[in-house]
This record gives sequence, structure tokens and C-alpha cells, in this order.
Amino acid sequence: MTTPSRRPLPAGYRIAPLTEADKRALLDVDTWAFPSEVDLDEQVELPLPLTWSRTFGVVSEHQDADAVPLDGAVPTVSELAAMHSSYPFSQFPVPGGTLPVSGLTWVGVHPQHRRRGILSAMIDVHFEQARAAGEPVSALFAAEAPIYGRFGYGQAAQDLRLTIPRGAALRDVAGADEHTVRIEKADRARHGELVDTLHRAAGADPGGHGTGINRPGWVTRETPELQESWWSDPAVFRRGRESERIVVVERDGEPRGYATFRRKVAWETTGPRGTVSTGEVVALDAAAARALWGVLTDLDLTTEIEPFMIPVDDAITHLLVNPRAAAGRVADNLWVRVLDVPVALAGRRYAGDVDVVLHVSDERVPDNSGHWRLRATAFGEATCERTDDPADLSLDVRELGSVFLGGVSLAALATAGLVTEHRPGTLGAAAAAFGWPVAPVSSWVF
Repeated sequence: MTTPSRRPLPAGYRIAPLTEADKRALLDVDTWAFPSEVDLDEQVELPLPLTWSRTFGVVSEHQDADAVPLDGAVPTVSELAAMHSSYPFSQFPVPGGTLPVSGLTWVGVHPQHRRRGILSAMIDVHFEQARAAGEPVSALFAAEAPIYGRFGYGQAAQDLRLTIPRGAALRDVAGADEHTVRIEKADRARHGELVDTLHRAAGADPGGHGTGINRPGWVTRETPELQESWWSDPAVFRRGRESERIVVVERDGEPRGYATFRRKVAWETTGPRGTVSTGEVVALDAAAARALWGVLTDLDLTTEIEPFMIPVDDAITHLLVNPRAAAGRVADNLWVRVLDVPVALAGRRYAGDVDVVLHVSDERVPDNSGHWRLRATAFGEATCERTDDPADLSLDVRELGSVFLGGVSLAALATAGLVTEHRPGTLGAAAAAFGWPVAPVSSWVF
């Protein structure tokens, strides 16, 4: 594996590792890049989700023209101009298994230093470090959708946002009424292990059918820093809502699902108008899902329920008797960047037999460019090797990232001119194989 050439930083800038001593400077740049109503002094006191060994900054070094030199030399001033970090997802769910994935996060540039190639240089550093760490894929949530496509990231997953009227009629599911319900204040000491266990189990086998089909993108919070930050519940970020609550449904004493939520009530002349905003809604089977949604859609003093970032194929989309009333909209979720084509493609499973030669274009990571023969049996082992055989399909690495989790169709991309079929009949079979029975999604933003 060769190392791609890194885009140079402009004169006067350098890449530097950051430590906990840089926390305030990092947060200061972050609030410049992403405006926040929360004061910097308050943010410094909160836990950070970052892994410091994977956190880097771009330092600007310039002479302080306002300083009075004591010895004739104008002093040099160093200040943080930009930063980025990544999460070490060692077991990131991909179709049929897991792969090490680098979760790019906290990418920001101070507005004073924009339009100088700093972001491009940081992305190159990220790619270099991920490949060196044996992470063949990078994934992220995009603050602005147009930014990351030019670096080879493709939109690979979507999530569903709903507004469900209180009391919305739900279809019956056998066994749902056999669950008991606990509604409590969310507490890591009491609920941390339960949430982690159920979350992992739901991603490994959504719906509890025992088919071995997992949910791609259903990433867990692997590091202590992520866990501490996720369970932190500072009042400054509640936006007028209550502290976090949790509902747990159990069957025969065994937890089968949970949902985190917050409520906010406005007292109007016509009566209370309350909103239930959910965090994660996780169930191990259909009966548990029906029990959970039955609780969430019937809380007192509320008029609507707003689930956040649920899968586009979540059980609630089929349980609602009148889905139109839920006013759904779809948002982009995970963006994926393939950094090592043969390792990434051989590391997932396929929903059908496939033997196809892909011509991949990748200007940023030249190792990925060329012809690759992908062979796999349905839900079995896969191989991906470089070949001189003529290509069946051509696509850019961005489109390869889009289809990698099985939620975007090669054939659909071809209708937009983003995938080219060279050998008739290969597109349909490859599109079916790259698909996956369960929609990819991450249940939380990283």
C-alpha cells in the first residue's frame, strides 16, 4: 500500500497533535466554525467525546506586529486555526459483518483561515492515518451536504423524521400486551449496561428473526469518552425541554426495548400542547416495538411525538394505521468513504451471487483506482482482487461509498449517469447483490 501525497498546508501553518490541555482552544475554534448559544466557559466544563490520540489541529504561526520587541526580534504567535478528530469504530456494522472504520468528526476551520486549502490538507491527514491504522473505510455525518462529496464521500444512509399525532392508531402485534413498562429518569449507572446491550443486539439482528441479517451503520459507542458524553445531560443543551427520560419494556422480566425521550409543554388557552422528542427507539422484536410505540404515543399533556433519526424501515412506519398523518421527511444520515477498495469490498457480504469487474476512479487515493474483480456468493464469503480484465461497470469512489452499506442502488445511480454499464446485463445483478434487506442507519450523530 502506497501513501497518497498529502496536500501541503499554506506557509505559516502546521499540523499538530492536540491534548486535553488544548481543550479550550479546540472548543473556541469549534464555536467559531459552528456557532453556539452556549458560552465557551460552560462548554469547557462538559465532557468531550473525543479520543485525544486521534485529535489534531492546524496551528497558525505568525509574527505579532503589535508586540514591542525587547531584543529587536518580533515574537511569533501560535494559535489554533482548525481541527479534526476521528472515532475508532473497531466493529462498525457493514452488510453481513463488521469492519474497522474511522469516524471522522469535529472538522472545523476558523472563519479567519478559510479558503486556504486547510480542510483539504486535514482530509489527507485523516485518510493517511486511517489507512495506516488498518481502517479501510471512513464515515461521517455531514454538517453541510455539498462539502464531502469532493473528497470521495458518498451519501450511504438516510434516516426518517416524523411528527406523529398523540393517540395515533397502531396496528396490533401479538405479544405486545405481555410487556411491562418502566418509565424513569435516564441514568447511566442504572441504564447504561441495559442500553448498550439492547442497542448492540438490535443492530445485530433487527426484528429478532434469527436470520443473521444485521443493520449496517448501526454503530455503537465504543470508547469511554463517547459513553460519558452521550450520557451527559447538561441543562444548557435541553432547549427548554426536561431532563432525559427513558422507557424500558420487559417481557418475563427481560428487557426487550428502550426509548430515550424528553418532553416540552406549552400551556395555551385551549389546553396543554406538549411534544415528546425521542432519542433512540430500540426494540428486539415486533412485539417490543409495538409496546414501546404504544407508550410514546400516549403520554399525558402531549399532542405530538417527534421521533429523531429512526431507520426508514422502522417498525413504526408499518404500525401506523394512517402513516400520512405522521408528516414524515427523510434526511441524510451516514456518508461513507472507501479508503481501501479490496479490503472494504471483501469485508462485507452480498445479497446475491456476484462476479463483476469494477473500474473505480479515485483521484485522492490513487491505490483505489483501476479494475477490481469482485466475486461473492449470496450471503457468503467475498474476494476482491486487482485485474486486467475489461470493466463491467465504471464508477467513482464516491458512488462506491454510497452503495457500500446496501442502502443505495447501483442501478439508481446509473439512471443519474453516475455508474456506467459496459457489459449488458451486469448492472442489474450487481445492484441486487450490493443491496441489503435492512436499511442502513446510525441511531446517533457522531
